[in-house]
Amino acid sequence: MEYIEMICHPSQGAHTAELLMAMLADTGFESFTENENGTLSAFMQAPLFTPELSKRISSDEFVEFLDSFTIERIADQNWNAVWESQYESVLIDNRCMVRAPFHQPQTGVEFDIVIMPKMSFGTAHHETTKLMIQYLLSMQLNGKSLLDMGSGTAVLAILARMKNAGPVTAIDNDEWAFNNAIENVQSNNYGDIEVLLGDSSSLAGRKFDVVLANINRNILLADIPEYRKCLTNDGKLIVSGFYLDDLPMIEAKANEVGLSIMSSRTENNWTSACFTI
Repeated sequence: MEYIEMICHPSQGAHTAELLMAMLADTGFESFTENENGTLSAFMQAPLFTPELSKRISSDEFVEFLDSFTIERIADQNWNAVWESQYESVLIDNRCMVRAPFHQPQTGVEFDIVIMPKMSFGTAHHETTKLMIQYLLSMQLNGKSLLDMGSGTAVLAILARMKNAGPVTAIDNDEWAFNNAIENVQSNNYGDIEVLLGDSSSLAGRKFDVVLANINRNILLADIPEYRKCLTNDGKLIVSGFYLDDLPMIEAKANEVGLSIMSSRTENNWTSACFTI
């Protein structure tokens, strides 16, 4: 089967790459890679990329997220073999391995997480996921109730359970992410993680000791007040998915609802921050 590669230029760079992936997945694209030059590659079986679909992607529906795109046709080949040969496992701080099922486990690793990567976000290859994992590795989570908001693959929720957090809830508003999270929590033997399809409106009446939100700047700015409402008295909010330049506005919004910054971490200009009441 021949494939097409659609090379996308997100309208706001990496800020909108995740949202663009979700929108393209709804049109039938099967897999995605985020490229070093800031572009996003989306892959689809060539016969499915119709003139009607091309017209839709060029319409106002996508203009907020997509500046331009180009299409390349890729010759038929053993796609599973190619993908597996290019997909690497990730070791973070010599403590946490995030790998696909076709990778062999590494001896001596404290936390071994197996993720079936059907989309690239949430596999720990991106700096924001790595930063969130580093925060979790540094925290005492025994018996802490925890929310993984915008959970994607649920890699953060799984690591939290491995560190004896509980109960743990993972929420995402994308049906693909919801189904993939269920698959991943079960394959890692943490079926007691509650996986929900929804958004911040799903938080009413809930309380958590720790809230994780690795989403993007605009959603964080809109939803930080909702995260604050569901924090316990000594709770912590850990956020990521934005650039260092965005940290002042994230902190300002947190301050508005009574949260104070405790620390922040940055890698390649991507930033995460921890807030408390």
